[in-house]
Amino acid sequence: MSPDLNLSQLYFNRELSWLQFNSRVLAQAMDEKLPPLERLKFLAIYGTNLDEFYMIRVAGLKAIFKARIQETGADKLSPAEQLEQIQEYLHEEKEVLEACYTSVISQLHNHGVNIKRFHALNHEEQARIKEIFLGEIYPVILPIAVDATHPFPHLNNLSFGLAATLKDDSGHIKHGLVRIPRILPRFIPLGQTFVPIESIVKHFISELFPGFTAIASTPFRVTRNADIEIEEEEADDFLELLQEGLRSRNKGSLIRLELIEGGDRDLVNFLLSHLNLDDKDIYSYKNVPLNLGGFWQIVGDQALSHLTLPTFSPKTLPPLDSENIFDAIDKQDVLLYHPFDSFDPVVKFIHQAAADPETLAIRMTLYRAGQKSPIVKELIDAVRDGKQVTVLVELKARFDEENNLRWAKALENAGAHVVYGIPGLKVHAKIAQVLKRKGKTLKSYVHLATGNYNPSTAKIYTDISYFTAKEEFGTDATRFFHFLTGFSTFMKLDTLFMSPTQIKPKLLALIAEESRYKHDGHIILKANSLVDTDIIKALYLASMEGCRIDLIIRGICCLKPGIKGLSENIHVCSIIGKYLEHPRVYFFKHNEVRCHIASADLMPRNLVRRIELMTPIFEENLSRKIEQILKLQLADNQLRWELQENGNYVKVPLLGKPINNHEILEEYVNKIHDKTKKETPDYVNRLANRILKEKK
Repeated sequence: MSPDLNLSQLYFNRELSWLQFNSRVLAQAMDEKLPPLERLKFLAIYGTNLDEFYMIRVAGLKAIFKARIQETGADKLSPAEQLEQIQEYLHEEKEVLEACYTSVISQLHNHGVNIKRFHALNHEEQARIKEIFLGEIYPVILPIAVDATHPFPHLNNLSFGLAATLKDDSGHIKHGLVRIPRILPRFIPLGQTFVPIESIVKHFISELFPGFTAIASTPFRVTRNADIEIEEEEADDFLELLQEGLRSRNKGSLIRLELIEGGDRDLVNFLLSHLNLDDKDIYSYKNVPLNLGGFWQIVGDQALSHLTLPTFSPKTLPPLDSENIFDAIDKQDVLLYHPFDSFDPVVKFIHQAAADPETLAIRMTLYRAGQKSPIVKELIDAVRDGKQVTVLVELKARFDEENNLRWAKALENAGAHVVYGIPGLKVHAKIAQVLKRKGKTLKSYVHLATGNYNPSTAKIYTDISYFTAKEEFGTDATRFFHFLTGFSTFMKLDTLFMSPTQIKPKLLALIAEESRYKHDGHIILKANSLVDTDIIKALYLASMEGCRIDLIIRGICCLKPGIKGLSENIHVCSIIGKYLEHPRVYFFKHNEVRCHIASADLMPRNLVRRIELMTPIFEENLSRKIEQILKLQLADNQLRWELQENGNYVKVPLLGKPINNHEILEEYVNKIHDKTKKETPDYVNRLANRILKEKK
């Protein structure tokens, strides 16, 4: 008898699965084989990830709990149960975090780099810090009295500072706060010694409250609900509403307090009396500085670059190393795998279109363009040169709203037609279209991708880009942009697949079709997250038919592998390494189109609540390149973790020759770039075949 696929025990909780992902990030920081700044980088990532998790996911669960909603997912855990398990998990992980930090600073010390509090500095160093404090810190920070006439202040999201107990000459006790604004550096550098700013402020706190002596002080940091709720239907001016939402982000309910262990009990009680928090949302650390994201300052210090992994310079390989990118695309479709293949051709695609008199129109979507966007500047130049420029700027891209708002205004001021999203749906699709006049006809060139139009993140994220001049892609691109700018209801594209109406049904059909091949069937799905229950059920059914299923899921995975009679043919792995794995790739061995790339993850929000695109890869050589990348990653025994039936991840043991897919791809791209520029090499195909043969 077939199992009931609605049983809660067949699914992992998405929040607890995410915590497992962040623990894998922390495990990278624990890896003593990595250079010390590489380890510190993973500590910074771990901390910033956790900040966002609390601001969005934990805040959301608390809101659901207050609304008395009892179930939130296929696992059937109530919000209260989830919150309890999250808090328990994170409190237990504190010990791992503290041990990791101790190990990292010890390794840094061995390389002459130190993180020292003020009291640990020598007299000469303390004198220099005093100069810096008086000249650069004292004028910026703000002492805040708290008493009957000075109410406890509002603390913005991620506020960082010190609370102090002070005594005057008459013995009167007062309480005060010192905010440390984000415009100040997290650490004050003295050569290769980095001094936490709060330890400096603590030492000079009496300078901030003249006539008072500090008898106790403690650093603290608060986190608020940072999810912006926008009722678009009620908004006359969406831009104005978004700006108000960004301001309200700092006013959300308090959800976490971070402290340093051993702080004065009365002072901690003073803080808690003004912050309405659950005890389990208070995290006290023994030796770890608050705000782990501040470590990016040290990681980014150019003088210490020798303490990171070697920097890889992405390469532009044939045929896109030619002078005119459009001539190259006319001859053949091109697929790039970033960051090994450079992102420069994507910028060049917009640059050459903007400068070409034959270009009539440029259209594209922008989700995360970054703070300094060469692409936006090229679009502005194109407008000034008389081209028709249409840009959808997704203002609801979480934590990039301010950047996108700025770019949207700049484009609109230049004269571009700017669309500010679609009511009720985020536009997460990655597409650019260039229309040129070729003689008496119009020709469309299209770029489709799994990642954002952001050259900075393209150096540290793996993603796939696809260029084509095929007519059917151009026709669909035109219809897609008409849908974004007009009053069209949801439509069906003919070659591309668009969510929320087409991608999920197509994936379900592809899974069902491959399952008919039973033991000869093979499905590989690579995504950031797998949460959608319908997709999971379809994979369970395919596994029961004997179909082999490999899932490369970087983050959340709610599917349980290895259940006898249900999912023993499903293997789930996660790759955590030098680059952030970001592509969404869907491979089906027996389908006429074996590979699809997509902007959409396997989550309800992507499949039914966003505008996304999935692109079929028709060319055999390009499809084979993608397949071999996937198989190389499945053979990786350095960066790959395997998900167990109990929800834990286990690092794949090193058996045979070490296989680190990131290092191998860097090496082969370098070799090919050095050896030939005459033809497009199928480097991944040859490489992966050789590795897999060696493995066997």
